[in-house]
Amino acid sequence: MDDLSDFELIKRNTLEIITEEDLKKLLEEKKSRSAYIGRATTGPLHLGHLIPLGKIFDFQKANVDVKILLADIHAALDDLKAKWTDLEKRAEYTQKCIGLSFDWPKKITFVKGSDFQLKHDYVLDVLKLSTVSTVERTMRAASEVTRMKNPKVSELIYPLMQALDEQYLDVDIQFGGTDQRHILAYAREYLSKLDYRKRVEIMTPLVASLQGPGTKMSSSVPESHIKVYDSEESINRKIEKAYCPAGVIEDNPIIQIARFLIFPSENRLVIERDEKFGGDVEIDSYTHLEKLFIEKSLHPTDLKNAVAGYLVGRFARAREYFEKHMDLLEELGKEFLP
Repeated sequence: MDDLSDFELIKRNTLEIITEEDLKKLLEEKKSRSAYIGRATTGPLHLGHLIPLGKIFDFQKANVDVKILLADIHAALDDLKAKWTDLEKRAEYTQKCIGLSFDWPKKITFVKGSDFQLKHDYVLDVLKLSTVSTVERTMRAASEVTRMKNPKVSELIYPLMQALDEQYLDVDIQFGGTDQRHILAYAREYLSKLDYRKRVEIMTPLVASLQGPGTKMSSSVPESHIKVYDSEESINRKIEKAYCPAGVIEDNPIIQIARFLIFPSENRLVIERDEKFGGDVEIDSYTHLEKLFIEKSLHPTDLKNAVAGYLVGRFARAREYFEKHMDLLEELGKEFLP
């Protein structure tokens, strides 16, 4: 069990908290706390999308209840491929991928955006917020998560809604990747203009592409990512080919998978290797793993084998489900197929 305070658990593996003082105050004053993370139901769900969800293990250990927003309306506002008629199927797909990929200690609440974002009070608040938000400020908020070369009006509505989600989901914390920073900062600044309280905003790192520095995990580049229902053969092949130079921690996707996904959920990683290479070793913390890897006491191949084995097991339920429901993937489009 992690011998860390609630604050230390929540801060672990984060890049920024707005603000740490507010988080400490929240933890001191409230025994019942809640947080949310949103997932726009756009393209195929892959490993890069799951890494921020690994943070839920720390939140639950710190007695924070977590809601996952299936952001179907956001997806339609931001993605031309996300047709309004496909919202239900995309939300079902996203929830299945996430739900089948994790075994959190406590129950997670899934909330579909369209279940509350189309109601009178919410829409009225979007309009109210639009009257106090300049185009320049809103474009800056949306710049990291939308396509801003030729922005649509819908892309400027996006950050307004994400800010209001904190209020209507009735949470104390919003968290997400660093690509969300401009929107999270906007929420801190603008919710109070409607007399709503400021929330704590927490940012987690983005994971490097399996292909290494200079690239990003993208649904359009198959070898850059792993879908949660990829075959065992595909997972093993992609991990075997992944960027993982000996002794290098920075921008190393294999190291990052261990740090942000495996250790928060398992607290250990077992490396199986031949006796002539040192025999099996149980690594009980990320700090221990990093030390061994930097010292080159742990070979990249041995680490890759352990990480691949973990992912094959972690995604077994999702893989089995979608093997039986390939029709759902086919309906969503060829980019969703394994």
